Amino acid sequence: MSLQPRIQALIEHISNGMFEREEVISVALLSALCGQNCFLFGPPGTAKSLISRRIAAAFDQPGYFEYLMNRFSTPEEVFGPVSIKALKEDRYLRKTDHYLPKAEFAFLDEIWKSSPAILNTLLTLMNERMFRNGETLEHAPLKALIAASNETPQPDQGLDALYDRFITRLLVQPILHNHHFDQLLNSAPSSEQVQLPDGLAVKSEEWNRWQGEIDQVQISSDCFTIIHLIRAQLEQQHEALGVYVSDRRWQRAARLMKASAFFHGRSHTNHSDALLLRHCLWTHGSNREAVAMIVLEAVQSVGFEAGMQLSTLDQAKDTLDREINDELFYSQDVYDTVRWDDRELFRVDAHFEMVNYRDIKEVELYIPVEKLRSHDVFSPLDDRGNEISQIRAQFEGQGSCRLQYSDYTYRYEDLIFQPQVMFYRGDRKPDVNRRLVGSLAESVRELKAELQQLVDRAETKRADYRISLRSLFVPDELTEQTLVGVEQQMNSLRLRIKDCERLEALCR
Repeated sequence: MSLQPRIQALIEHISNGMFEREEVISVALLSALCGQNCFLFGPPGTAKSLISRRIAAAFDQPGYFEYLMNRFSTPEEVFGPVSIKALKEDRYLRKTDHYLPKAEFAFLDEIWKSSPAILNTLLTLMNERMFRNGETLEHAPLKALIAASNETPQPDQGLDALYDRFITRLLVQPILHNHHFDQLLNSAPSSEQVQLPDGLAVKSEEWNRWQGEIDQVQISSDCFTIIHLIRAQLEQQHEALGVYVSDRRWQRAARLMKASAFFHGRSHTNHSDALLLRHCLWTHGSNREAVAMIVLEAVQSVGFEAGMQLSTLDQAKDTLDREINDELFYSQDVYDTVRWDDRELFRVDAHFEMVNYRDIKEVELYIPVEKLRSHDVFSPLDDRGNEISQIRAQFEGQGSCRLQYSDYTYRYEDLIFQPQVMFYRGDRKPDVNRRLVGSLAESVRELKAELQQLVDRAETKRADYRISLRSLFVPDELTEQTLVGVEQQMNSLRLRIKDCERLEALCR
């Protein structure tokens, strides 16, 4: 039996009768399968302890320890009583059999109510999988610790280091849907004992072997992009959310993603694995939903890596677009001008009317075209290229030029000169090089064919990708949302083809 159907069957058996707990159980099981600790956050009476027992039931004869913590709990109740016999021999030694130091799986309810003495020892045990028993440092076989509480630790309690060791943090809510609630009322209390078919329970040697195989799974380039986007958003919203994710937590969260890929038979992670980060990065109930939305939006924004060198093709398309438009259309307004040497000028036959007299001063003058975009005052030129000092000119906002004539004896009305546009920007040129245009059109057709090949390949990959996104640990409605970025990628390719068709039409 391959791993994916086996894990699926395991999830189905241990979640039987646990209404609306399937996702919590599946993710908690995944955490245990890859050696990560899990925190169950929710109000009393939501089956948190039963979930822990069901997780332990997925393993073959596990050493299991469970304890309800309170402020009066003593280290002896968690780590084992002190050996009287050893004390008589002047040795401090705990009898740890059947207690946390010898457990493979453990559940600590109301963990934040523990005494400092318990929490300090627990931190070392969780972090190093070692327990100091008197003068001896003993190996702790702990595979996973599940803790529960109806609250998260407050920032000023000194519990940050311990809380950081719980990589997976799962919200366990009361049953929401009425039909599930009605089923709960009609059913017998759920049993912590689960009858598993032969060969389904996870054996210790299997678990040990899987740890090395999980480490061989690679984070895909898509998931790296998703992680970088999430980190950037968490940093940007740090003041509002107050979420800090340590390097250790990122590394352990990445291991959870790798484990998900491994149990689906993949060598690289994908978008659905990245959705598991929803359960790893929040710190308090107040920021859980906001962090989940940041993760989802990052996943949605990233398409898949399809081996597409789009930047090169985009550059080629932009070049063709520019060359076609330069050849077929005027890139700026073309005015009625004359040319002197390397200078382009407006020729104006100016008629200045004298104020209060019927007299007209006729002047042939020339205005440099480069003055069109300037608001400077200047003197136009005569037919020999000399400035006409009696006339002052200035272009105004709408492209018209105000001309003022003064001879210090008589006053003349200002004259408005409006340059005549022969061809407006975007007008099609009357004479084009048809051979060049034909060559450009052929280049567009070749580019369009390349883009169509990319679309065909991407369509095939998308169908396979949709199948690979199905996850035992993420609800189907969420995995479907991961395809948003893929659909955007496909639409982007189709828009490029449409743009090529536009260029083809221009060349006809």
